[in-house]
Amino acid sequence: MKALPLSKVYQLIEPGPVVLLTTARKGRANIMTMSWHMMVEFEPPLVACICSSANYSFDALHATAECVIAVPGRKLAAKVVKIGNSSGRDLDKFAAFGLTPLPAERVAPPLVAECFANLECKVVDRRLENRHNLFILEVLKAWIDPAQRNPKTIHHHGYGKFVVDGATIAMKSRMR
Repeated sequence: MKALPLSKVYQLIEPGPVVLLTTARKGRANIMTMSWHMMVEFEPPLVACICSSANYSFDALHATAECVIAVPGRKLAAKVVKIGNSSGRDLDKFAAFGLTPLPAERVAPPLVAECFANLECKVVDRRLENRHNLFILEVLKAWIDPAQRNPKTIHHHGYGKFVVDGATIAMKSRMR
């Protein structure tokens, strides 16, 4: 065995597929890339997620207490990384990356038409929001696109590396 720097531990404990989180505040929708999330309960479905207070989406999620978690397939990997490497403070990411916002049924943030699944969520627990930027979300409505059969998800392994059903792909990342 060889010692691993503690800064690299996150590369070993990957929580699940990379997702897109949409928010809406003051009539403006935004979308961000997120890989720090996990299921914490089955029924009702609860998802824990971390949205850094440095992210533009944090303020909208904090203020409105609602979002959509959209699950992209492999074909969206390049756009997902570009979304993650840009800020909604500077641009309309839906327009910039050619994604289609669809109206949600239970929340104001939009669904993402190109994603194979969308989960409409509300914040139900904020106890760790100030300390760790962690929100507990309840899924209110779930959608899937039946036209996307057997989609493959992407999983972040740090420093621009992603796994798709076992195959590693290298992509630009702003992480150092």
